[in-house]
Amino acid sequence: MKTIFLDRDGVINRNPPNKGYVRRWSEFSFLPNALKAIRDLTENGYRIIVITNQAGIGKGLFSEDNLKDIHARMVTEITDAGGRIDAVYYCPHHPEAGCECRKPKPGMLRRAADEHRIELSSAYLIGDSTTDIEAGRRAGTRTLLVLTGHGQESYHHYIRAIPHRGPHENGCHPEKIFTNLYAATHWLRKNDT
Repeated sequence: MKTIFLDRDGVINRNPPNKGYVRRWSEFSFLPNALKAIRDLTENGYRIIVITNQAGIGKGLFSEDNLKDIHARMVTEITDAGGRIDAVYYCPHHPEAGCECRKPKPGMLRRAADEHRIELSSAYLIGDSTTDIEAGRRAGTRTLLVLTGHGQESYHHYIRAIPHRGPHENGCHPEKIFTNLYAATHWLRKNDT
């Protein structure tokens, strides 16, 4: 089965203002065409797994129960729109905790691969940040950057880094860049065989 790993904030839903956190469902807002994109992936036979850093838990800004409620409601809305989320993995730790699950480390992807028997080299990760892309590359997935969320900032990071790369150095750059999740899924439907 084909697998897509999706970052949450900035890919599926809008990032909260001022680099904040989605602390409750009332603060969660789907990005335009995100529901349609997930429905299209579902209809095309993709297993969809969300992987998301949620350091607000480790910082004491919201509880794990709040996060589980947000994810349950998100999955319900996606299901009602004709899509499917097969699993949600999140890192609840403070950024300085040194855990193995917080992106850019690949712990969540590897755990999902073990639990769902996923061949990571044939999976895709779609994210909006350099940490998403690095986690995907470290895990061995193909990586797609979207320009929503932190995507514009990440794109400029990659552009600035290009002159410093050696001729055979791929670094942690994404394989492709798209305006949003829907554009990425449109490309996948045509090109992922």
